[in-house]
Amino acid sequence: MPDKPRLLVTRKWPERVEALIAERYDATFNQDDIPLTQAALAAAMQDYDAICPTITDKLHAGIVGTAGQRAKIIANYGAGVDHIDLAAARGAGIVVTNTPGVLTDATADIAVTLMLMASRRAGEGERELRAGQWAGWRPTHLLGTSLRGKTLGLVGFGRIAQAMAERARFGFGMDIVYYSRRPGAQDAVQRLDARYVPSLAEMVAQCDVVSLHIPGGAETRNIIDAAIFAQMAPHAIVINTARGDVVDEDALVDALEAGRIGGAGLDVFVGEPHVSQRLRDAPNTVLLPHLGSATRETREAMGLRALANLDDWREGRVPQDSL
Repeated sequence: MPDKPRLLVTRKWPERVEALIAERYDATFNQDDIPLTQAALAAAMQDYDAICPTITDKLHAGIVGTAGQRAKIIANYGAGVDHIDLAAARGAGIVVTNTPGVLTDATADIAVTLMLMASRRAGEGERELRAGQWAGWRPTHLLGTSLRGKTLGLVGFGRIAQAMAERARFGFGMDIVYYSRRPGAQDAVQRLDARYVPSLAEMVAQCDVVSLHIPGGAETRNIIDAAIFAQMAPHAIVINTARGDVVDEDALVDALEAGRIGGAGLDVFVGEPHVSQRLRDAPNTVLLPHLGSATRETREAMGLRALANLDDWREGRVPQDSL
């Protein structure tokens, strides 16, 4: 391997991280910060030793699954890797890494932000004010609901879910229930006084807020569908900071428009950055442009974690975040 392996960073990363990469690698950066085409990604697999993609890069089997490609590592910038065909990459002998852990707090903070905004109808209020339609204070205007003593249901019980539960439990006095493939670690369950419910439908029926913390992909696509919305209370709020495809967006809009649920706070969408007009027009929704990890500290930490994985690979070590 050359002293400085050839490396492609597909999107613009924090300046400090790019500077460190440039010192250690023969690096090409995407200064325009425009997502690469599928053809460009396919060519990159032949031209570079290492590829550093993000969620906007769809690395399917036709791109990563060809034997004999030059690229030997895909160091993903982000924890989620549903945009990468992991089986195809492994079959082609390509190491894939991600950046877990470092974005936990930032994403949990955004989930709580969405929960607060939806429960207090803050998105509706801001839109009304900016449109010049606010008629002044009145006793029954945009009445929301308090979170104190309410029940938060978590779909998934990983790092981010637990961090949100901590904020909800100790910040707002919320009761915590959760659904996952198996019960969570006892130390976390006991610390959060969380209760495991083995049925998703049964869990959502008990909740005032349902927050999603599961990976995207075929196994979880549309796991929150019309049947699940039908089990929720009419005042229930759905929060999604996971992946857009875990929610059936048409069913969500139907439930919102019919008043079958109380609201939604979304940071991720199917087919983003394109968001359907129906969803943008839906009542009591808070929509954010995928800001879950968007703090300066977190985005830099993600880049440094990806760089550490690259350095492990370059030095012949197994990267700490190999998948």
